[in-house]
Amino acid sequence: MILIINTSGNGIELAINDKVFKIENTKQSIALPSTVMDFLQQNHINMSDLSGIGVIVGPGSFTGIRMGIAYAKGLGIGLKIPVIPVNIFEIYLHKTPDAFVALDSGRGDFFVAAHDIEPCVMDIDTVETEQMKYPRTVGHIPFDLRDAREIIENKIKSGDLQPAIPMYLRPSYAEK
Repeated sequence: MILIINTSGNGIELAINDKVFKIENTKQSIALPSTVMDFLQQNHINMSDLSGIGVIVGPGSFTGIRMGIAYAKGLGIGLKIPVIPVNIFEIYLHKTPDAFVALDSGRGDFFVAAHDIEPCVMDIDTVETEQMKYPRTVGHIPFDLRDAREIIENKIKSGDLQPAIPMYLRPSYAEK
């Protein structure tokens, strides 16, 4: 079984098999360990049942992403199981490969990607022009974390075990 962890937003979202749990507006660093344990217990799953951990690496909250990755890596090391990074663009494009993905960054611009555009930041004017080249635009509706499972399974099967590192598309406030 693969546990998937998402702390890229303002809460915690977990998925395993067809089950999803989401809690908004919480102190992630305090709530994540107990939330994971409660989620697993509610679904009658032991830590030893896990064969891998998927973790969302971005884009999103700078601190949330780092905290989720650190927690996933700690679990992975302790359980001796792989930690597989997945970015949000992969999830959207896996489900709709011909789409233009535009995610509101919350700072007046958008994180974007498509099958032929590497993840980057665009202003609204560029987004409006670029999205016209694609049959649909996605990102305005939240993704389903369960859709990451197939991506993670494919990475494990293919041996694509890249390290889980944050996907930052712009410098942090401290770097500016």
